[in-house]
Amino acid sequence: MNVGIFLGHPAHFHNLKIVAQNLQNDGHKVFFAIKEKDILETLCKEAGYNYIKLREGRRNGKWALIKSVLGMEYHMYKFIKENKIDLLVGTTLSFTAAKINRIPVFAIAEDDAYIAPRYVNLVYPFATEIFSPISCYNGRYEAKSTKYPGFQKLTSLHPNYFQPDKSVLKKNNIDDSKPYFLIRFASLNAHHDEGVGGISTEVAQHLIDMLSPNGNIYITSERPLESQFEQYRLHIDPLDIHHVMAYATIYIGDSQSMANEAAMLGTPSLRFNSFVGNKKIGVMEELEHVYGLTFGISYKEPEKLYAKVQELLSIANGTGDSLRKVFQKRRQKMLADKIDVTAFFTWFIENYPASAQQTKQPDFNWKQFKN
Repeated sequence: MNVGIFLGHPAHFHNLKIVAQNLQNDGHKVFFAIKEKDILETLCKEAGYNYIKLREGRRNGKWALIKSVLGMEYHMYKFIKENKIDLLVGTTLSFTAAKINRIPVFAIAEDDAYIAPRYVNLVYPFATEIFSPISCYNGRYEAKSTKYPGFQKLTSLHPNYFQPDKSVLKKNNIDDSKPYFLIRFASLNAHHDEGVGGISTEVAQHLIDMLSPNGNIYITSERPLESQFEQYRLHIDPLDIHHVMAYATIYIGDSQSMANEAAMLGTPSLRFNSFVGNKKIGVMEELEHVYGLTFGISYKEPEKLYAKVQELLSIANGTGDSLRKVFQKRRQKMLADKIDVTAFFTWFIENYPASAQQTKQPDFNWKQFKN
């Protein structure tokens, strides 16, 4: 089988990289198409992927947007034809090309329908199957959704596939002789980020003043940093970030995605943006209120952020070991409840269409994907 994988964001690389390896190991051919987004191409190059890059044109104005979308569709159509793709999986606005070619389309999603309505309206009508966690709400597309007991980020961060390596810290000049804190500034320009607020300069400085007496601070940022924060900038190989995150005492950021990833690793994570208190995100609500692995605070309430940071610092008790034990125990409970999502995705693709019928049965055995 020839499987096409579309990667539209760096997170999608991590979500599907091991699925791609599994398919190749089982004798299938895998072809990649990617968009230009942040470090996505760098990740693909460093992983040794052969890929084509679908360029988006200028999108200022209605007609420019239409032209850009049509251009993407044309290149996706060629990608499918030239590589004789049998099945397409990923997240893209170019699924119509797959439907024209009459091949199955699997959309990978973890945002609730009301979080990204434009994406949902443009993509879900053309998807054959929608993969999403059980805590994710897909609106009027629930019927074509395959809900699994897991989290999308576990595709790469499940302990079956990822074990943190302390040698990576030394490679990236990170001093772990005392606690360190990872702060993330997202660009907040994704399709679901419109009107979203995050960590301001004032809030960032206050956090640094709180954290610096307790350990080292490292900042990773998608947006330009103010000059006073440059001394904390983390220069790192993008493939190493999860190792750094795994050993951090606390993660703080305005990025939903990295807060989710930190939670998967059992690192206390604080997300500070305008989603919190405005739009409930099913996956993050489950991670916070069922497992206690992440905490959401509205960007309008910085004092609550500072209080939560102080609370976590008190548990850390100077070394971070006490805090780590608490959160690793919570992580183990989460992992015991969830499946190996990569194993499930691989099985579903390889056994489609029978797999689609089986997973919709009320007595489907999800335990076969636990180990």
